[in-house]
Amino acid sequence: MGKIFSDMSVSALVAGFVAVLIGFASSVVIVFQAAQSAGADSNVIVSWIMALGLGMGGTCFFLSLWYRAPVITAWSTPGAALLVTSLGSITYAEVIGVFVFAGVLTLLTGLSGLFDKVMRLVPLPIACAMLAGVLFKFGLSIFDSMMSDTFLVGVMLMTYLVSKRFVPRYSVLFVLLAGVSLVLARSEESFLAVIPLTLGHFVWVWPEWNLSALIGVGLPLYIVTMTSQNIPGVAVMRSNGYHTPVSPLISWTGFTSIVLAPLGGFAFNLAAITAAICSGDECHKDPKRRYIAGLSAGVFYVLAGLAGVSVVALFSVFPTTMITALAGIALLGTIGMNLKSAMIDDVNREAALVTFLVTVSGVSFVGIASAFWGILFGVICLLISKIKHK
Repeated sequence: MGKIFSDMSVSALVAGFVAVLIGFASSVVIVFQAAQSAGADSNVIVSWIMALGLGMGGTCFFLSLWYRAPVITAWSTPGAALLVTSLGSITYAEVIGVFVFAGVLTLLTGLSGLFDKVMRLVPLPIACAMLAGVLFKFGLSIFDSMMSDTFLVGVMLMTYLVSKRFVPRYSVLFVLLAGVSLVLARSEESFLAVIPLTLGHFVWVWPEWNLSALIGVGLPLYIVTMTSQNIPGVAVMRSNGYHTPVSPLISWTGFTSIVLAPLGGFAFNLAAITAAICSGDECHKDPKRRYIAGLSAGVFYVLAGLAGVSVVALFSVFPTTMITALAGIALLGTIGMNLKSAMIDDVNREAALVTFLVTVSGVSFVGIASAFWGILFGVICLLISKIKHK
């Protein structure tokens, strides 16, 4: 405990909070839609949010503490989007069976060590290019948001530029404070007036098995989570110098998915966007002390899960322009660092550029997201270039 307290810093604690804020606010609506598509009522939806919060909180906290690295987990946003359109007429108990099945596949992938072996074959410039492509749209979102709310986003961006010059470790904190202050100043009613101060409760449903649902929904849920979430998540860790064993992390997310699936924890995975916030220089200049951001995110995720309805209502108060601008500004340094790492090597530059462009394009073949295809195309280009030089 003494070591943890000595390693604490305001910037790392804020990074954890911002990660949770962005993680919840950016995609919680998709989770609501997924739950409604599964036939969930309001009580079951709250159970989903609580299970997801506790699952992410527990894995963030204990994995970060064990490995002394910022291990950030998240729910599968692409997985939730898949559920919105794919569940059809299957019963809610069969939906739970789909969640358990996808979790079992993830656990087996981790225990087999296959995912770790595959990731070791991906050169760092290719991984950095893919990550830059994943994050690129968040950088663009700053200026898209500025078109909708010029004053709010303009003040946040200017706050970042000035604070980055004088107090770089706390720049994201000042941006957050500036955004919240402006939103409060413009609001005509108190936050407490629109936020119910109530706690939700868990709803446990035993899984039932439908073979067509397992193959038609469970298998795609597993694939999209591995390719769209876990691959970028590993790239974040590697690009920031963390060589934490991947297989145990994948195993724990799969195990957590299995345990919490009956409560609505549909899929857990390594985070990419929020992990980048907790792994960069803005979190802390010393990489060995950034694990505090993982502990911080874990605590805030648990609080968000326990608060249930109250926290979701709180996040809904903040305008979308503020959330998207905050995410983009917090990731500017990470985008720049990964672009530099991807393009600095003449030998790998063309392959990295192809990776970046394919990832940014958002192409999707056979339901697999562009992050996977970016890496695949980049590796193929790299192999061809090496043959050409012989």
